[in-house]
Amino acid sequence: MEITMSVPTPILSYSPLVLPVPGRPVDLHIKVTAPAEGSNLPIILLSHGQGPSNHLSSLHGYAPLVDFWAAHGFVVIQPTHLSSRTLDLGSDHPEAPMYWRSRAQDMMYILDHLDAIESAVPLLAGRLDHSRVAAAGHSMGGNTISLLLGASLTDPVDGTDVNLKESRIKAGILLAAPGRGGDALSEFTAQNYPFFSTMHFTGMDTPALVIAGDQDDSRHLTVVGPDWHTDPYFLAPGPKDLLTLFDAGHGLGGVSGYDVAETTDENPKRVALVQQLTWAYLRSQLYPGDTSWEAAKAVLAAGDNPMGRIESK
Repeated sequence: MEITMSVPTPILSYSPLVLPVPGRPVDLHIKVTAPAEGSNLPIILLSHGQGPSNHLSSLHGYAPLVDFWAAHGFVVIQPTHLSSRTLDLGSDHPEAPMYWRSRAQDMMYILDHLDAIESAVPLLAGRLDHSRVAAAGHSMGGNTISLLLGASLTDPVDGTDVNLKESRIKAGILLAAPGRGGDALSEFTAQNYPFFSTMHFTGMDTPALVIAGDQDDSRHLTVVGPDWHTDPYFLAPGPKDLLTLFDAGHGLGGVSGYDVAETTDENPKRVALVQQLTWAYLRSQLYPGDTSWEAAKAVLAAGDNPMGRIESK
């Protein structure tokens, strides 16, 4: 499959950039990856998942996506959330171990301080387009981005309704994201991660591309099976697109890192498909009139042996 794309360019990466955050247990460490040249660059905020590895769940993960997006014109900003194993914060906090609210607040704080980030990173000053912001997240990171796009839940500690929608984010990419709560959850999830119990998507009206593997059977989290990861598409209002990847597991071919052992469905061609389609989707969402997404969908549909299918609403 060949999607017409921009020519890749050299990239620069800077980390850690340390942002002091009042009230946060530790400073916020971020990584910024950008094209070496160019101006008016759009931004992707990337939220890491959890998983069994020690360092992929931090600013060090997701190189296959980060490097590709940056080489094709995006500035990618990656925080290390409080849930990261690299911090080992323990379980005293009421939102531990996942820190679901703090994760979303990390992204808001980054947006609040884009000027400072731009000035602090060598060779980046004056090159960002602050009006073109997208957000992407894998697994638990997908839950974070769902909340920023308008999904909501009830705080299991105090019973208040929580809405963390961020209007500065214009489009989202949800990679193997968690689905609805209620009776879709496993007993393990309901007991250990009660914030999932009231998760719903009726308010998630920001445009988003939902990516799910048809073999992503996360039985430790849900009794529904792979379809759970399509909930952010089917239960949210449009505009939404759903990319279902055939024979793909939770790693979607290996998006969280190069050659990582936890990728049970390692497939470089699948990762390349995710790279290209996410790029095309965000180009068209952030630049009205851009036809990259429609062209990419047509290429996928016309293939003799497609690796997935796309639905839209």
